[in-house]
Amino acid sequence: MRLLIVEDEVRLADGMKRGLEAEGFAVDVASNGVDGLWLAEQQPYAAILLDLMLPGLSGDEICRRLREQSDWTPVLILTAKDGIHDEVDALETGADDYLAKPYAFAVLVARIRALIRRGSTPRPAVLRVGDLSLDPATRRVERAGRPIELTAREFAVLEFLLHRAGQVVGKRAILDGVWDFGFDGDPNIVEVYIGHLRNRIDRPFGRASIETLRGAGYRLRDDLD
Repeated sequence: MRLLIVEDEVRLADGMKRGLEAEGFAVDVASNGVDGLWLAEQQPYAAILLDLMLPGLSGDEICRRLREQSDWTPVLILTAKDGIHDEVDALETGADDYLAKPYAFAVLVARIRALIRRGSTPRPAVLRVGDLSLDPATRRVERAGRPIELTAREFAVLEFLLHRAGQVVGKRAILDGVWDFGFDGDPNIVEVYIGHLRNRIDRPFGRASIETLRGAGYRLRDDLD
């Protein structure tokens, strides 16, 4: 299995390369973001290890561009920046995991193997169905290129439905996924928020994206193209 390391600290990159090769991996190394992105686009990898602070192109930007190209190669961010916001930003650009320096080599290997087992399944940063899109990172919703303002709860319900586009989702599943666990209020609150969403994402555009299946739940249609 071939890995790509994008790391501008030469000694660190060389040490990682030797260690990972001893674990049975083939390893390519790039010392700047531009070369790293080029290699990632030219060669299939089992996983990519990205530093955040890189000359030429940041690790965040490399990850973002790969995901925009529908490249779902598992990405592990390795960085000395260990703030909560740094971790959130990295994951929301499409990275799969985050490891702050310094780290134990055994932990690094375990994280890599876990990512490889997970595989390159699509994990789009922006959720889309037809001309409806939702970006969890920027919390932006658009339909036909027009921005739509949603409350936090409306946004959460729509995101839940988009992740399950084409599937029938019951009220209980929506309550468990969007409201606090163990919510014991009126389950008809789901109907209220479905109504709000229809008033914002459907009716102004002459659409009927959210279907009600009596006795079963709701379905966000995935045949809107």
